[in-house]
Order: sequence, then structure tokens, then C-alpha cells
Amino acid sequence: MEHISWLTFTMLILASYRLTHLIVFDKITEFIRKPFMKKKQTVDEQGHVETKKVPKSNFGYLLNCYWCAGIWCALIIAVGYLIVPKAIFPLILILSVAGGQAILETFVGVATKLVGFFSDLKK
Repeated sequence: MEHISWLTFTMLILASYRLTHLIVFDKITEFIRKPFMKKKQTVDEQGHVETKKVPKSNFGYLLNCYWCAGIWCALIIAVGYLIVPKAIFPLILILSVAGGQAILETFVGVATKLVGFFSDLKK
């Protein structure tokens, strides 16, 4: 196995993060998760009915669990890079840029809400 630079390692982490998020959370991949999920209704003590989506099977749980899907996404990205680095690098590049952007957007979103919160306190 050849040496992996810190830049490449960081790109692999970001690509794995973004692929995991794409599979587990994004609306665009909901069609993949939907056949493995079912709706379950629960009634709380006040009589309110709540409908939740729950997995039908272990595979459904895998597609709905960030930690579970993350292991498999990391495995796919890492093994793909080790076996066919030139073929998978464009995918890693796109996913890592998107992953970095998603992390930055999260910080920007939180900072924007904090600014609004503190400006409301001054009023």
C-alpha cells in the first residue's frame, strides 16, 4: 500500500461524509430508502397520534442510520481509492468538495442564526 498524503486522507474523509449524508438524509435519494421503510403510528399520553417512518428490515435500518451507512460508505470510498485510484478520484473530488461545502454551510447557518438571536436580545 502506498503512502496517502494528508490532503488525500482529508478528501477521503470528506467524500465519505458527503456520500453518507447523500444516502441517509438527502431528498434526492429518498426513492432508494422508501421501499425499505414503513409508516408506524404511535399515540402519546395526551392522545396525539404521531406517524414516523421506521425501517422494515436491517437493510432499511442501514439506509436510515448515519453511523451504519457511514462505515459502508467509508469502506467503499477507501477500498475504491486503494484498488482503482485514478478511476474513483473524480468521484472523490466531487464528493469531498461537496462535503466541505456542506460543513461550511452548517457553520454559516449557525452563525447567521446566532447573529439574529443576539440582535433580537438587544431590542
